[in-house]
Amino acid sequence: MMGLPWATVYIVIAGYAIAKSTFGNFILLSILVSLLKVFYNWVLYPDFFTPIKKIPSPPGRSWITGNSDTVFLEAPYEHMRKWLENVPNDGLIRYYVSINLERILPVGPRALKEILVTKSYDFPKPEFIRASLKRLAGEHGLLLVEGDDHKKSKKNLLPAFAYRHVKEMYPIFWSKSIEMVRVMDEDLRKKADPTDNVLRMGAYASRAALDIVGVAGMDHDFQSLRDPNNKLVRTYQNLMSEPPLYMKIIFLLTLLLGDPAVVHDLPLERNRSIERSSETIRDVARQMIRQKRAKWESGSSTAEDIDIVSVALRSGNFTEEELVDQMMTFLGAGHETTSTALQWCVYVLCKHPDVQTRLREEIRANLPPISTENPQPPAATDIDNLPYLNAVCNEVLRYHPSVPATIRCASRDTTIIGEPIPKGTLFLIAPEIIGKSKELWGPDADKFNPERWLGPGRANNGGADSNYANLTFLHGPRSCIGQGFAKAELACMVAVVVGKYHMELKNPNAPLEIRQQATVCPKDGVLAKFTNIEGW
Repeated sequence: MMGLPWATVYIVIAGYAIAKSTFGNFILLSILVSLLKVFYNWVLYPDFFTPIKKIPSPPGRSWITGNSDTVFLEAPYEHMRKWLENVPNDGLIRYYVSINLERILPVGPRALKEILVTKSYDFPKPEFIRASLKRLAGEHGLLLVEGDDHKKSKKNLLPAFAYRHVKEMYPIFWSKSIEMVRVMDEDLRKKADPTDNVLRMGAYASRAALDIVGVAGMDHDFQSLRDPNNKLVRTYQNLMSEPPLYMKIIFLLTLLLGDPAVVHDLPLERNRSIERSSETIRDVARQMIRQKRAKWESGSSTAEDIDIVSVALRSGNFTEEELVDQMMTFLGAGHETTSTALQWCVYVLCKHPDVQTRLREEIRANLPPISTENPQPPAATDIDNLPYLNAVCNEVLRYHPSVPATIRCASRDTTIIGEPIPKGTLFLIAPEIIGKSKELWGPDADKFNPERWLGPGRANNGGADSNYANLTFLHGPRSCIGQGFAKAELACMVAVVVGKYHMELKNPNAPLEIRQQATVCPKDGVLAKFTNIEGW
């Protein structure tokens, strides 16, 4: 697991037991070695044998939970924010999670630059993360391929995300956002109690984002807004649901044995359910690709088509199964991150009614009304040039990143800011923490404040001096290819929702509970009161 070659030790024991024909001795010795392994990993290794001992570590470590408060592998974000201020460091902090598993938290721009840019391909995702994500995003999708395969895939897909293509997608973002609020209106009218105007924003955000990715990515409308029981909707709900307690316990046990990736291969109902969901998405993606290819062959599709499938097909550099994986990535990662971002926008605007009011005034004063029978979409520049709308969206993405952290693993012995890093060391790249660093964002870093994005030279950096202050979309070769797409889509959705409704949380004083999965969002999906404001 850490430090010593425990597998070799067990093999020696087995050989000794076979030679002596003493099964009882084998069991006894195995138990003793296992106890020694636990003692070494939990007690001796962090204080005496870790090769990265020089990297500072916060005090108060528990043998069982490390520097966190739980036995489960959840990043201790609240503690991490305090470490930034209380643990003297040069850009790296060493910490421990459950059963004293060692991690490094890079917090300085120099360290982040090396990991994300100059040495990015030396730090791939670890195998247990890949094993989990491949069921959502495809094993050969852009999210999971590494090295030369990643370079090739990104190069061939980049044309689909060029600004000249993205700006042509604004009418899709706008029309689907209008369709979303009209469905919300219909659901409000169907309620038995006309005074009940509570809706779960997450239910609509997820379906709208899925439809948008379908049209923009595959030239196909899934119609999930009109059909909440759509098979694809239910499939993603299953994939993104929190794993049951027994799965968390099993994952923890497999970590003790040294190979957590095997948990996904165990014959458990949760695994079978996830596999069925994954195959459903693969089938949908494959069907869309074949339909698009048939259009090309029949001449009904043209070189002007801008959807992602068309661009990928034109490149001629993907097999059908590789295309399926790419589409799984854009379907899954593409719609889920925007859905959670919209939920955070609604939540934050409910918490800050003054911001909500000011934003609504800007939207209504500058964008065409949506209440007409055939509302006209604004030009891309009309939306891009709304300073407060973009300030609010950027601040939400900073303050509540949809993906709060990602894990990287050193694939070889290397150095980071001069510190020797052995092969296998795990790093937590945490936008959730970096986005609230007072050193990078100033004394109000822990406050939601759209004003930081307003004023000369602030629209793109929020006033932060370093590019690495904002990691919502990461940086370098592994940065999010769909950043421009996602920000434009979110701006359109926020504009339509805020322009149409006054929003208040159903339970404004309730503590915020968060759903922890590949993305994070309020656990209740943001239950809010939506009051229709006439005149737009």
